Amino acid sequence: MPGADGRLARPADARRAVSGARVETITGRALGAAAIVFSLQTVPAVIAQAEALVQGAAAALGAVMYGAAVALAVAMIARIAERITAVVYAVAYAAALVAWPFLVEHPVALDGQAPWLYYLMTVATTAVVFAMPIGAAVGYTIVAPVLYGVVRLQPQGGSADPFTAAFETGYSIVLGMVVLVIVAMLRHAAAGVDAAQEAALARYDIAARQHANEIERVRTDALVHDSVLTTLLAAAAAGTSDEQQLAARMARDAVARLREAGTSAAEPDASIELNVLVRRLRAALTTFATPFTVRVVNAGGVELTVEAVEALYSAAVQAMVNSLQHADDGTRPTRRELRIRGVRATGCVIEIADTGIGFDPAMVPTERLGLRVSIEERLAGAGGRATIASRPGHGTTVTLVWPEGVDRA
Repeated sequence: MPGADGRLARPADARRAVSGARVETITGRALGAAAIVFSLQTVPAVIAQAEALVQGAAAALGAVMYGAAVALAVAMIARIAERITAVVYAVAYAAALVAWPFLVEHPVALDGQAPWLYYLMTVATTAVVFAMPIGAAVGYTIVAPVLYGVVRLQPQGGSADPFTAAFETGYSIVLGMVVLVIVAMLRHAAAGVDAAQEAALARYDIAARQHANEIERVRTDALVHDSVLTTLLAAAAAGTSDEQQLAARMARDAVARLREAGTSAAEPDASIELNVLVRRLRAALTTFATPFTVRVVNAGGVELTVEAVEALYSAAVQAMVNSLQHADDGTRPTRRELRIRGVRATGCVIEIADTGIGFDPAMVPTERLGLRVSIEERLAGAGGRATIASRPGHGTTVTLVWPEGVDRA
């Protein structure tokens, strides 16, 4: 509902959303930490079982798995190629399981102990859950433990009895499935929160437009009351020639004002002050739980077309929503700014900047409509230009320019 100043009030239940990006960050970093911790736990077993393997095999196998674990941890912390690195780890683990029977030269030296690869099973299945679709993750979570169980029954796997092999296989499957369900539930919940935030913003935009239409209706009603009815009363009371001429002039003036009010609301090329756009963006910011620092320069005296204002507003709000959903990594605060600058009498440059995790724009899938349609194409269709400057670890800046080239003129 409108507040005392006539603007739409901030929703009472606005709160910081747990976005999908935050869930991926937390899951990935937990996976990276688990890879290091579980790998360190296997060191005694690697040393103890080294004499059972072909000479040099223990060092080579350890280098592969420990190197993959370190790469996985670094990728998750730096947010670079996380899914690719997770898939590489899972494939390396599966290859190590397949190769294990061929690398064991003295099975007796194992003394019935489980191959040390068993202790990394949870890391491998979690890596698949993080990186691959649900179907592939379920398949790997079942196949990898079964493969281990087959190896465990052989002399090269410690010649375990069927009950022990089945128990270790079932335990690995159950643990992997629990991790899979937890991650899937978190992702589903985060997707619902993101969708709800998008829907709330869309509803607010509709409400803001309706509110603006209501203000316009009130203005028109006031114009009719102040001009038309006053003119009619003056005409009805006119008894002399001078009074009739005055009433006629008032009627012509009222008709002109009504025509002007009608065309200004209908013409897409009509001019609107930049300060109107500034007020709309400030009103949109009140719906976000995370603050933006707003900087406005040279807005006075600048006028834009209706189409330009609508395009700039929609693109700027989408850019701010993208920052709220994807810029945070959960480990440090992210600063956000909205900078609006008037250029000459009919131009505008808007920058939405944050100090978040950043991303590689070239890696954004084409089906992601937030950047391509809601920002770039929306502004290009109105005669402007949108540019996105970002790289992992160095924040993001979205620059909206209207008209095209005004920032270079």
